[in-house]
Amino acid sequence: MPHPIKVLVVDDSAIVRKLLADVIRGEPDMELVGVASDPFAARDLILRDRPDVLTLDIEMPRMDGITFLRRLMVHHPLPVIVVSSVTPAGSVASIEALRAGAIDVIPKPGGPQSVLQVAERLKARIRAARALPMRLGAGGRPAGPGEPEGVRIAGPPPQGVVAIGASTGGTLAIEAVLTRLPADAPPIVIVQHMPPGFTRAFAERLDRVCAMRVREAAGGEALEHGSAWVAPGGRHLSVGASGAGLQTVLRQGPPVHHQRPAVDVLFHSMARLDGVGRVGVLLTGMGADGADGLLALRRSGAETIAQDEASCVVFGMPREAITRDAATHVASLDAIPRLIYEALFRLAHAPARSL
Repeated sequence: MPHPIKVLVVDDSAIVRKLLADVIRGEPDMELVGVASDPFAARDLILRDRPDVLTLDIEMPRMDGITFLRRLMVHHPLPVIVVSSVTPAGSVASIEALRAGAIDVIPKPGGPQSVLQVAERLKARIRAARALPMRLGAGGRPAGPGEPEGVRIAGPPPQGVVAIGASTGGTLAIEAVLTRLPADAPPIVIVQHMPPGFTRAFAERLDRVCAMRVREAAGGEALEHGSAWVAPGGRHLSVGASGAGLQTVLRQGPPVHHQRPAVDVLFHSMARLDGVGRVGVLLTGMGADGADGLLALRRSGAETIAQDEASCVVFGMPREAITRDAATHVASLDAIPRLIYEALFRLAHAPARSL
């Protein structure tokens, strides 16, 4: 029988430390090995108790959480779950923490009503962190000197629409793909597992570093070249017909695979489209979300891409898709941007598909 998951809680708030500690103590498969109010105390406990998982606040005295996280990933990498406030500053810092190696971010409770929801999400993430093999530090980096070049083509860009889904490790992976696409790239719709309050900061980060325009979807946006839309946390994103074109569609709906937004919801909506070239891309992440939708996309005549194991942070969602024969292509993160373009050009010249 596996030993309990050893968890260390790091937060400068005594109230939050007690809340998280009580959640962990109440689970028979978890062991609270300690609590720390700042990174210096945490460092000593890590060396002494060797936790399996660490929860980390961002705003702390003596050393901020992001600086500590970066040092931790170099000297003692382990799965880190960021517990952050849903303020604009907290959301931006949380995106940086994910880029620095954190596996997930969950919001601090906003009141008594949200305590149970935060507790359930925390327990699920702790179990997932221990249950799946982690490749911390993988997932790719945005293009830069000495790294793979972006896609460059002569002539007009291909027609069609691209859907991308990701979870753990996805913030870096999505950034690595989008930063290698030109400013007039085909429209892209994105689902990244992330709670409400954090997806806007993620979209704003992408908008700053990408040639194309990136926004958090509000619903009803026309899909146009040179633009990408990120599903807002807490809402499912779909693509629907709008006159002669396509538009974003948001809805509440129940969670799918315990996620809202869910990749499967987006991919299934893409599979229902007709008369347009479609490419589905499933990137790094825990669980199986996106596998069924990617299979539906492939069966509908779209081209589908799953990220390969070597370049994934967590080879969970892509592995499920590959196992179900849902992927037309299995490719490294570096190869995916060009593969998207090649797929769209092939689809544009493919004979009409009879239904």
